[in-house]
Amino acid sequence: MADVRMLSEEPDRRHVLRRVRPYLRPHRRLLVVAVAVNLLSTIALSLVPVVVGRAADALTEADEDRLLWLSALLFVLVTARMVLLRQAELLLVRVGERVVRDLRDRAVERIAGAPLRFLEAHRGGDLLQRVTVEVAELATFVRQQIPDLISLSGYVVFTGVVLFASSWQLALLLVVLFAPMMWFVGRRFRRAAGAAYAGEAAAEAAVTASVRETLDAREQVQAADAAGPWRARLGERLDDWFAAVRRTQKALTWLETAWIVQGLVTAGLLVAGGAMVAAQAVTIGVVVTFVLASRELFSSVDDLTYVAGELVGSQVGLARLLDLMDATEPPGPVPAQPSARGTGADLVVEGLCYSYGNERVLHEVDLVVPAGSRVALVGETGSGKTTLAKLLCGLYTPDAGVVRLGGTDLARLDDREKQRRLVLVPQQVHLITGTLAENLALAPGGSDPQRAIRDLGLDEWIAALPDGLDTYLGPRGAHLSAGERQLVGLIRAALLTPDVVVLDEATADLDPTTAHRIETAVAQLHTDRTLVVIAHRPATIDRFPRVVRLAGGVLVGA
Repeated sequence: MADVRMLSEEPDRRHVLRRVRPYLRPHRRLLVVAVAVNLLSTIALSLVPVVVGRAADALTEADEDRLLWLSALLFVLVTARMVLLRQAELLLVRVGERVVRDLRDRAVERIAGAPLRFLEAHRGGDLLQRVTVEVAELATFVRQQIPDLISLSGYVVFTGVVLFASSWQLALLLVVLFAPMMWFVGRRFRRAAGAAYAGEAAAEAAVTASVRETLDAREQVQAADAAGPWRARLGERLDDWFAAVRRTQKALTWLETAWIVQGLVTAGLLVAGGAMVAAQAVTIGVVVTFVLASRELFSSVDDLTYVAGELVGSQVGLARLLDLMDATEPPGPVPAQPSARGTGADLVVEGLCYSYGNERVLHEVDLVVPAGSRVALVGETGSGKTTLAKLLCGLYTPDAGVVRLGGTDLARLDDREKQRRLVLVPQQVHLITGTLAENLALAPGGSDPQRAIRDLGLDEWIAALPDGLDTYLGPRGAHLSAGERQLVGLIRAALLTPDVVVLDEATADLDPTTAHRIETAVAQLHTDRTLVVIAHRPATIDRFPRVVRLAGGVLVGA
């Protein structure tokens, strides 16, 4: 079986910051400026307790001039802190917006270019979660957690320097009392939070996927009165999610013990400071500096522990996003080769094999479809018709064998050329919520839908719609029948002007009028093109000069 890279429910979180660095590199200049401004605001804040302490000494000494000068300096520091912090926030918001835009574009591009087999192997809800929620996690990381981490860490460092310069004895006492207890709290939190955040992210993705699956199967749920089992299944996923959330909250309770640590350290500083003032080893201003700075220091460390918790959550989200980016990374460049066009662009299949898991569905298929020919592909359900159709269009990579267009292996064709020259119109044509014109505009080269409609003989059908091309089709084309949705697919195919059109015909249960329109459009679509149709109705099969039959994944008639 051809290798398919599967996403991990709990991807590796090691070195995630180093792995995300390439996505931040295009914005590094703006990021460096924002960090520098943030650090300047932090320095201004760390000097405030020192100025207040010196002002307390000036007050006790009745030095009015020094008190006024220090008051003015305090006003300057507070104002500078406010202005610089606001500028840093604005700069980081700009960086975050740019990172999100670039990364979302990359993620969508990767998903769009991912092999069909990869997309079919994963739940749509999980892919959606990674492309939206996990991208937003990176934005939060850049806009909030990076500045918080820099600001809080910087304050701890700058304040430590200031305190040791003021009184190394009290500063040493602060370190001895505070550091070991906070290290213990932080260690217990990290140990509990790592698995808790990863489990919550995986459980949330499972809920998203279950909701998506339920919505996709809404007709089956309603027709079979199966709402109960589907609801129970979703309820199990929600229970798992709530349990994961509770584990995360339980891990967060370790952070609350920081308040106890802070109270004990403050009491110790007051007792020791009072004794040193009595012994005239330090001034009252130094004690005031320590009390104010230590309270802000405690608050910064407390905030830092919460930021650490948020970083664990972001680390999980980023790891899941990077797992998606790694899994969908295009393979090494294969030298693209143009294939011959026109009458020489035969479609040739040699020794084609394909499997789903351990089940082989196609066995050594050999087939030649001359350029411009019309072929009906028939067989019972499960014979491998749809799989062969996807292989003929290059949507699947064969496990063995090769498919050539004009003598060139499809695997060596440029992706854009392959997508333009080989088009599959599936039974279930996917439409977006919007008008018919908006749906047709999704086809590359779809600038002249009127001509394609006219060439396919569908003018009458378009004219019968309430608003013609501006007719609103409803959510995912719900206002159209299955046959009408396939007509939209045929128009899209005509807009691409491909060499080969493969149609998974869906006329088995359609009304005669719609079936006739499809068959007429298919006949018109054949002009100057190779046409392969998975046919079901005998009347359709009879219209084709050549019939290829599959049985159990083996070609039995050509």
